[in-house]
Formats: sequence, C-alpha cells, structure tokens
Amino acid sequence: MIELEPRLRDVVRRFWLTRDKQAQDQGTKTGRKDVGNRAGATGAAHLDGFFELVRDLLKDVGIVNPDIYRGRGVVEIPGWFRPEKQWDLVVVSRGKLIAALEFKSHLGPSFSNNYNNRTEEAIGNASDVLAAYREGAFRDSLRPWLGYLMLLEEAHGSTKPVDVAEPHFPVFPNFEAHPIGSAMR
Repeated sequence: MIELEPRLRDVVRRFWLTRDKQAQDQGTKTGRKDVGNRAGATGAAHLDGFFELVRDLLKDVGIVNPDIYRGRGVVEIPGWFRPEKQWDLVVVSRGKLIAALEFKSHLGPSFSNNYNNRTEEAIGNASDVLAAYREGAFRDSLRPWLGYLMLLEEAHGSTKPVDVAEPHFPVFPNFEAHPIGSAMR
C-alpha cells in the first residue's frame, strides 16, 4: 500500500523542479522560448510524477500495467460532441473502458479567468464522454470513472475571494466573497 502523503509531497517537489529545469532548457536547441510560466509547461514532463503516482495507486487496487495507457495513439476515446478526445491517462481492461483522467497545473498570475476555463473544460470533457457512454460507444463497459487532477499554485490570486457581479440574480452562497480566514456559511 502506498503511503500517499509523503509520496504526494515528493511528486509536488518534482513538479516544481521539472518545471524550472524545462523553463531553463527551453530554446537551447531551437532558439525559441515561450514567455512567462508557459516555458516551464510546454516540455510536458512536469506532471510525470502525478502520472506515476496514479499508475501506482491503480496497481495497488489490482489494475495491471498493460491496462494503463498513456501517450499519443493509445489514449484517444470517442466522444459524443466530437469524434474523439485525447485523455492523459486511460484504463482499458478486456476491451472495457474503466477510467479516463486529465492532469493539469495552473500557476499565476491570471487565476480567475484561466481557472474558469479549466473548470469548463473538465465539465465539458466529462459531459462528452458520458454522453458517448450513454449512446453505447464503449460496448458493454460499466460507467467509466473520470478524473481531473488539478495542481493549483498557492498564491495571493488563488486564495483571495473572487469578485462577483449580481445584476439579476444572486450567486450561490459558496461563491460569495469571504475575507480570508473567516468561516464559510
């Protein structure tokens, strides 16, 4: 059984080290470098520790390695609103879809808009694959487990209350602005 907390700490540490190295190394061969935080993300290896952790957790519950797929050409599954979606990790056992997962990271400074985009992406991806499931795209699979892992940087922009506009209707209470440290209603 995996000791999750220390392993997760190591994975997060690896994320930051890999991102920093990717940002430093980017452009050494091509001369082109992305701007801002993007330079550390486009190398793609920054989330490898999370893939490995999830793979090991899946193995702990009896999923065998050949059933766990990662990489272009083996993680595409049909959607209902589009022909296919490339997931980050897919579990298929004996021709049945067991799980599909996405891995994302989000760093500042533009938390509010980008986080909303990631939320809409997660909901849209889930709606798409569940509609495909409902319509029989995955043969006689049980309803697949869908996951969306988001590593969110702890920073002022990710912890401050969000501003809301309520010109016609009030937002739900959980979205009301609360001073940091106060209890949620």
